Amino acid sequence: MSIFKPRRFATITIIYWFVLLYIIAALVYWFISLQHQNTRMSDLLLNELRHDEVGYSAKVAEILDAKRRKTAQYIGEGSTFLALILIGAVFVYRATRRQITLSLQQQNFMMAVTHELKTPIAVTRLNLETMQKRRLEEQQQQKLINITLQEVNRLNSLCNNILLASQLDAGEYKISKIEVNISEVANRVFNDFKPRHASRHLTAAVETGLFINGEELLIELLMSNLVENALKYSAKNQPVHIILSKDSKGIHFIVKDHGPGIAEEERTKIFEKFYRVGNEVTRTAKGTGLGLYLSKQIAKDHQAEITVTNNGEVGSVFTVTFKT
Repeated sequence: MSIFKPRRFATITIIYWFVLLYIIAALVYWFISLQHQNTRMSDLLLNELRHDEVGYSAKVAEILDAKRRKTAQYIGEGSTFLALILIGAVFVYRATRRQITLSLQQQNFMMAVTHELKTPIAVTRLNLETMQKRRLEEQQQQKLINITLQEVNRLNSLCNNILLASQLDAGEYKISKIEVNISEVANRVFNDFKPRHASRHLTAAVETGLFINGEELLIELLMSNLVENALKYSAKNQPVHIILSKDSKGIHFIVKDHGPGIAEEERTKIFEKFYRVGNEVTRTAKGTGLGLYLSKQIAKDHQAEITVTNNGEVGSVFTVTFKT
């Protein structure tokens, strides 16, 4: 059982704050005790003085001044220790929460990727066994072959995402940029998704003859991830639009959906590794949390900017702008 289950996390949080408050209380007790001792020592020295001795007033002033210096010393040291304790506590708490969140996201990623891998494998196996055991007509065979190829492409896309994410983290991926016909890439992505999602209303408006310097495989992966994301979070009866156009600011690849939209505070988080919109425990949408993370990294490596805005009252608009 994971130590990051909600109940255990709540227990760890309570223990953490209890220990922190205990340390602060001990620091306050230390200050009060030292100050009390300082006062007693000063009173003792003052009681030892005789009023009629020479320099009485100067000695009293010296004792009181030493008392004030000690008090200032205790306050300074106590404040410094308190500040260090609080800064350390905040740092540890934030780092721990980040680690716990990342661990939970990784756990969900493993469950999601297992499901995402098993589905195309199961479909492919079933189709191949069907063709092996039954004598099918040519049309039926071609249909099963097409479905199998689509599932293999889906599996290949998932593996590419995982492999690329690992290479980016390790700093091992080297980009080889050449002149790429981005119009052809956008049309290829559209023609790949259209038969796979024949029941969906997927449209494309692609301006022809547009070129950029980059790596074709990565650009195609970026586009595919954005389209996949839009289809995943949009209702099946809602359209998804793909647009590729050019203006004075550059070449824009745009994906518009009519899904639930993305809250303002989550628009920067969605590009983090493993991050997915919603609660990690109750979320039902499929996905690995790598698609938008890779899209952001690929755009960055191509000196492009990726943004997300509202699509009217519902939905989102993802825009990748390549400078020309």
